[in-house]
Amino acid sequence: MSFAPAVWAWRHPRATGAEGRCIGRTDLPVDRRRAKRLARRIQRAARRAGLARVVFTSPLQRCAAVGRQLRAWGWQHRIEPALLEMDFGAWEGRAWSAIPRAEVDAWCTDFSHHAPGGGEPLHTLFERVAAWRPETPAIVVAHAGWMLARCWLAAGESGLPTAASWPAPPAHGALWRLQRGER
Repeated sequence: MSFAPAVWAWRHPRATGAEGRCIGRTDLPVDRRRAKRLARRIQRAARRAGLARVVFTSPLQRCAAVGRQLRAWGWQHRIEPALLEMDFGAWEGRAWSAIPRAEVDAWCTDFSHHAPGGGEPLHTLFERVAAWRPETPAIVVAHAGWMLARCWLAAGESGLPTAASWPAPPAHGALWRLQRGER
């Protein structure tokens, strides 16, 4: 599947208090300076590439803070629920070490269809990601899971991933230009 036009996706800054925790939809803040630094990088890249001054973000604080900073500099900031991270249900906010190994194993066994913590199965995230199609090249501030799913789909991978084939997440603040599988 090809996604045209291109999506310029930045992963949000590192959230405060996220270390070692499952934080899919857990709404943690980001340090204001980190949000401002990423907003500056986005602003420079958009200027160099001639992109519109419009940013789409997830409603979660770790993404929306960057959008609010850009809005303060005259950008349009559009909150887009389709950009949300996967919902980990009862696992949300818990330390990964506190989640029973058997539950994690059950998810890894049926990685695409099992709902971890009773939340959202990966195939549902993929459906949400595939359904979001901007009309022009889009700048987004998103989450690792959303970016990985978008990249998987843009690369035309066959089927859904397994736990073993799921790629490593992008670094916080990383930019992936997603068109025809490019990063």
